Amino acid sequence: MQAHDDKAFLAHVTQRLATLPQVQAVALGGSRAVGTHGPDSDWDFAVYYRGAFSPQDVRDLGWPGEASEIGGWGGGVFNGGAWLEADGRRIDVHYRDLDDVEHQFAEAREGRFHVERLLFHLAGIPSYIVVAELAINQVLHGTLPKPDFPEALRQAASERWWGEARLTLDYARTAHAAQGRLAESAGAIATAGCQAAHAILAARGTWVSNEKTLLERAGLRELDRIISGLTPSPQVLTAAIDEATRVFEQAFATS
Repeated sequence: MQAHDDKAFLAHVTQRLATLPQVQAVALGGSRAVGTHGPDSDWDFAVYYRGAFSPQDVRDLGWPGEASEIGGWGGGVFNGGAWLEADGRRIDVHYRDLDDVEHQFAEAREGRFHVERLLFHLAGIPSYIVVAELAINQVLHGTLPKPDFPEALRQAASERWWGEARLTLDYARTAHAAQGRLAESAGAIATAGCQAAHAILAARGTWVSNEKTLLERAGLRELDRIISGLTPSPQVLTAAIDEATRVFEQAFATS
């Protein structure tokens, strides 16, 4: 009965979103797109529009919640969205400007990308995240490309992320660990772990759309043990950073 209800709910939401002005396609993302969701997981939708999309049209659907303005989620490639409740279920609606998505796809094919700050992401997000969504999401309405991981991006992204991970740890070793600063050292190890995980997965040609399972997918869950043993001692903190460096190097070498 639940599967039938889910199917009907998915069709209902898709139909409502597809009727919004300027929307060319609707896709299902997140855990429900890849089959790792639980019964209480929310529903992630992306609306791909071209032209002057108005968040007011989302509000006018009448679903309780909050819809941001364009650019309300950082002003970059993650350019806004809505947290809503439809028929008693939590849904996220992400705004995706097709012109920008196509531009980021073209850049990714050439191995070019940038990293943006975004709330809830330790390492920030690469601009190719919107290309990753095309590869991972399920298209519910309209047509969207299904990109492979470009070879040029595989090389450029793995090199850049790996370089940032090493620099993060190098800086933490001298600026924080040597001074016994536990919080800063722990934060740097966690951030470098996410950066290294991006490098490892990029080297494998594996798309990443968020940080939720990033360490697991890259084989870096051992960082939990390293961080859990920290004390505000320069010797302990320096040893932890050195161990994290070894863990990263081993995982990256085998990626």
